[in-house]
Amino acid sequence: MSNINRKKDALQYHAMGRPGKIAVVPTKPHSTQRDLSLAYSPGVAEPCLAIAENKEDAYKYTAKGNLVAVISNGTAVLGLGDIGAQAGKPVMEGKGLLFKIFADIDVFDIELDTKNVDEFVNIVKAMEPTFGGVNLEDIKAPECFEIERRLKAEMNIPVMHDDQHGTAIISGAALINACELQNKNIAEVKIVVNGAGAAAISCTAMYVAVGARKENIVMLDSKGVIRADRENLDATKSEWATTLDIHTLADAVVGSDVFIGLSKADVLSPEMLLTMAANPIVLAMANPNPEIAYDLAIATRTDIIMGTGRSDYPNQVNNVLGFPYIFRGALDVRATAINEEMKIAAVKAIAELAKQPVPEEVNVAYNQNNIRFGHTYVIPKPTDPRLITEVSIAVAKAAIESGVARKIIEDWDAYRDELHKRLGKDDRLIRNITYKAKSNPKRVVFAEADNYKTLRAAQIVKEEGIAFPILLGNKEKINQLIAEYGFELEDVEIIDPQLEVGSVRFEKYAEHLYQKRQRRGINKLDSRKLITNRNYFAASMVEFGEADTLISGLTRNYASTIRPALQVIGAKPGSRVAGMYIMITEKGPLFFGDTTVNADPSAQDLADIAVLLDSAVKRFNIKPRLAMLSYSNFGSNDGFVADKVREAVKILHSNNPELIVDGDIQANFALSKEMLADNFPFSRLNGEPANTLVFPNLESGNIAYKLLQQVGNAEAVGPILLGMNKPVHVLQLDSSVREIVNMVTIAVVDAIEHGNSTK
Repeated sequence: MSNINRKKDALQYHAMGRPGKIAVVPTKPHSTQRDLSLAYSPGVAEPCLAIAENKEDAYKYTAKGNLVAVISNGTAVLGLGDIGAQAGKPVMEGKGLLFKIFADIDVFDIELDTKNVDEFVNIVKAMEPTFGGVNLEDIKAPECFEIERRLKAEMNIPVMHDDQHGTAIISGAALINACELQNKNIAEVKIVVNGAGAAAISCTAMYVAVGARKENIVMLDSKGVIRADRENLDATKSEWATTLDIHTLADAVVGSDVFIGLSKADVLSPEMLLTMAANPIVLAMANPNPEIAYDLAIATRTDIIMGTGRSDYPNQVNNVLGFPYIFRGALDVRATAINEEMKIAAVKAIAELAKQPVPEEVNVAYNQNNIRFGHTYVIPKPTDPRLITEVSIAVAKAAIESGVARKIIEDWDAYRDELHKRLGKDDRLIRNITYKAKSNPKRVVFAEADNYKTLRAAQIVKEEGIAFPILLGNKEKINQLIAEYGFELEDVEIIDPQLEVGSVRFEKYAEHLYQKRQRRGINKLDSRKLITNRNYFAASMVEFGEADTLISGLTRNYASTIRPALQVIGAKPGSRVAGMYIMITEKGPLFFGDTTVNADPSAQDLADIAVLLDSAVKRFNIKPRLAMLSYSNFGSNDGFVADKVREAVKILHSNNPELIVDGDIQANFALSKEMLADNFPFSRLNGEPANTLVFPNLESGNIAYKLLQQVGNAEAVGPILLGMNKPVHVLQLDSSVREIVNMVTIAVVDAIEHGNSTK
């Protein structure tokens, strides 16, 4: 993109619609006069009196506990310099946006038109009653050091200058991991820090805090190496002055292990880079262009680990990996400060997270395959959804252990769930299913293994201990994909059904299919031909106990995938088969059925489907509340569909009185506790909204889940096949890797349940 287009797009982005990037949104009802009288006069007097009596009640009755001030005087805005407070406002709004989307923290941006340290400090101190924390931003050195020092000493809420400490925390994590990958001891590495501003000073102190030695560090400013014999050194620089007989950057980097750039573009030449020690580490963090271009650096040294501040290259040192979650953890324990213990805890949490398997959604976001810990991935990506839990929890624990927390968290699992909810969806159900699967992983046969998505999902479930994959397909192609994408699946069994022809196993499978289907038009020749089909072969493996469950359907339509399973395995005796989707919504999970199998079920069929759904939902430790959906509410309309649904409800009430089920009912009433109570107090669903929706036919169920998935910001997990004699699960056509992993997890839990039921 040209500079002209970038400028145009940036200005248009900020101006479109409502100008700016943030807004105040009410969190309480406000549609009635009563609401307004509670929100303001006279009702508002009550929380005021409560807070006057106990100041801590401000966290109970106001937004203080989730509100951070982003404060600047505009004296060091990005690379723009001293452009003034008002000109810096777009940056502060942007910071507020990042706080909100990454950690659900509300922000007021405050731009102070003063360069006087005393005035700045006094204004911020006076705002302490309003905020739960203060993020200082874009204040020039050396004033920023004094401002932060005084505010931390004089305020009883967390204060952090992110330009200093954010970069220090993220680059500290990168340095720890880079040293590990390069087989270097951080206590022995020679570090050159090019830059002596706020970020450089803080970074250097952090490196010492995590193990580097002061005597191994050389710092440079615009005048060259900061030497102990230089006159008029200020206190912040003199702490890092060296007595070594070196004067220039070229002198300093000779034999050094680490280069830290917090200065300006293109100051580190290829010739200088070549003089560094073997396996060098370069974190060139000048923005927008680093001290040495990424491509040039890796072309000059093949043994290098290189990081920059840019998002278009690997190892981006981005403060967004830290500040949202550091403040999240600090706010949630009502910390009085952000101390060194909390910052070091954040460093270690970020470093450790980079070593864990990367969620597929991160791969997708960066258009990469199989990102993993190594030279091009030493710190997590900003989109990693695990940051909010891992970093926030580490910071909160450190605050408690170091004595600055006013609220003690005792149930860390509940806190982890709370943090997950802040991402916008309550996905505890999936996490609980995952825990169960990990407790007893099963053998899962992947019938379409010659596909990147399938192999990626297989690697994930293997790495996370969810399942033991078995791969079906062309061995040569599968091995080629494994090598191409660097999948770690070398010890996984690969079976090509085409090469099994004539084997004992093949003959056993073919004979079984013939015996089951000989009166349904399949002769011996047909059965042998069908078993070479991967879906028939996979179903046979499950039928004969050579796999515990199967996954297929990624590249084929639903009918052609489910047919082999029905013919080889079949339904449970006396049961029908149906499909269920779990819809993960912001208000919790909903269960939809039938969404995939029964096109136009009768009243008896609907009753059977409802019983299947009830049993399935109970397996997730959720009490089913079933709504039999129609366009009618308890007989308000007549017609074939409404009559059918009412008849199904009669059957259920007669044969299954223990079920919480009612209808016919419209979806909006089924999902609203208030509407149910006001309009249908007689309904068995009264008290809580329905969580399990039984649709009158396939088209309505299929349309509903796809609409909710696309426009309702819900995650669809399924289809989960119910009623089969053994666990079989069919994917949506072209499912994502995340969807495949979720379905494998469901399949493993299903296999566990099947095993338990047969004991």
